[in-house]
Amino acid sequence: MNKEVCILGAGGHAKVVIEIAELSGYEIKQVFDQDADVEKILQYSVSNDLVSLSHMDNVFYALGNNQSRKNNSIKYNSAGFNLIHPSAILSRNIFFGKGNAVMAGVVINSSVRIGNHCIINTAACIDHDCEIGDFAHISPNVALAGNVRVLEGAQVGIGASVKQNITIGRWSVVGAGAVVVKDIPDHCIAVGNPARIIKNNSNNSFN
Repeated sequence: MNKEVCILGAGGHAKVVIEIAELSGYEIKQVFDQDADVEKILQYSVSNDLVSLSHMDNVFYALGNNQSRKNNSIKYNSAGFNLIHPSAILSRNIFFGKGNAVMAGVVINSSVRIGNHCIINTAACIDHDCEIGDFAHISPNVALAGNVRVLEGAQVGIGASVKQNITIGRWSVVGAGAVVVKDIPDHCIAVGNPARIIKNNSNNSFN
């Protein structure tokens, strides 16, 4: 297996991804970012030559924005592996896609399915039989009960709790600290305890 990886992104999220890659035995071949003002991240120089990135293999998208990860997955040669922090506790019965970042302190229980290019952030807890769609982001300290579905591109905000058998729709956002007790439709923003929809972005949706 090729243990070299190129990192796309040079923000705070990328710092965490880089450190997980190092802990997992990967060599950081190059870090890329479109911002010409960013020249260095941690001990690595940053290239703004995104043309050369198109010729690279094993590109890991260290981008916190869900839509950006999707857009770049079309352009570049996605890493065919996941970066999982050694302190994460994972059931042996999990289905993973590729390009997922799993941060420190995460717990994922039995029969969870995770798509491609997701972020499972610090100390998140995902219980049995959940389904996480492509490009979703489960923020730090989120708690998902059993049989929760978080569909493509959705983000569950920091510290939110979602009760069992709930579906979070495509490209929706659950606010920080929200308690979700009813399904959230596609392209909505929901906040509060219990969570209520405050905005519907269906007329200006991502995908």
